[in-house]
Amino acid sequence: QGQLEESGGGSVQAGGSLRLSCAASGFTYSWRCMAWFRQAPGKERERVARIVASGGSTVYADSVKGRFTVSQDKAKNTVYLQMNSLEPEDTAMYYCAATTAAYCSLTSSAYPYWGQGTQVTVSS
Repeated sequence: QGQLEESGGGSVQAGGSLRLSCAASGFTYSWRCMAWFRQAPGKERERVARIVASGGSTVYADSVKGRFTVSQDKAKNTVYLQMNSLEPEDTAMYYCAATTAAYCSLTSSAYPYWGQGTQVTVSS
């Protein structure tokens, strides 16, 4: 059964940077897509970024485009989310999610594997 473990969250001031990591392990079949989602208190879950394992193509939410970068290290079976120019509006619990399905959906319901989440807090 696949497992995901996030790390790298923390508290920073606006304009700062953080790098989140999502380490994958125990997958019987290699994950095809990995996505980062976030959820702030009282708000709906929001997709932040997605990367496809084969080829490395990426998609970003408009709210983070140009500031966040998702990447992968296949040797470490780890996906990263580099977050620059952080804003207070980026404050949320961040989750990585993975699917082994052939189609890389953009909706959270299509991802059966989830990490426990890591908190990101950005102060003004």
